[in-house]
Amino acid sequence: MPRYSDERKQAILSKLQPPSNMSVAEVSRSEGIGLQTLYNWRNHAREQGQPMPTNHHTPDNWTSDTKLATVIETAALSESELSEYCRNKGLYVEQIKAWRASALQGFSSSKQQSLKDKRQQQTDRKQIKQLTRELARKDKALAETAALLVLRKKLDAFWQEHEDD
Repeated sequence: MPRYSDERKQAILSKLQPPSNMSVAEVSRSEGIGLQTLYNWRNHAREQGQPMPTNHHTPDNWTSDTKLATVIETAALSESELSEYCRNKGLYVEQIKAWRASALQGFSSSKQQSLKDKRQQQTDRKQIKQLTRELARKDKALAETAALLVLRKKLDAFWQEHEDD
């Protein structure tokens, strides 16, 4: 089983990315490397946070993890560096800006969602407290009714004994 250097792996993996956008099968045939090896390399690169395309060829079909990794990777780039990055990756600057806006919107909506969750928790606590009180009251009433029924039966049994005498 041949061993490949990290530089060689990166060179081969770069063929999967834009602008080449070669499929795993094409790279496998051209490089003479097994399909499963290439899939493992690609998955390992994704786990390390590198933006790697999936089986879909357009960047809009990338996973959200890949899009976020791309946004993070390009966050510190200037406009010209961003344009160069996009040309190398086969992306548009507008796509990255849209992904960045979506990520920020997700953060703001999560803050609003957490406020809603806190309010909902407060109302749930109040409702639970009220229902607990009501349940305790009804348990007391039920116990009292059961005691009265038992006493009534005993009293009826007592009077029936005295009538028979």
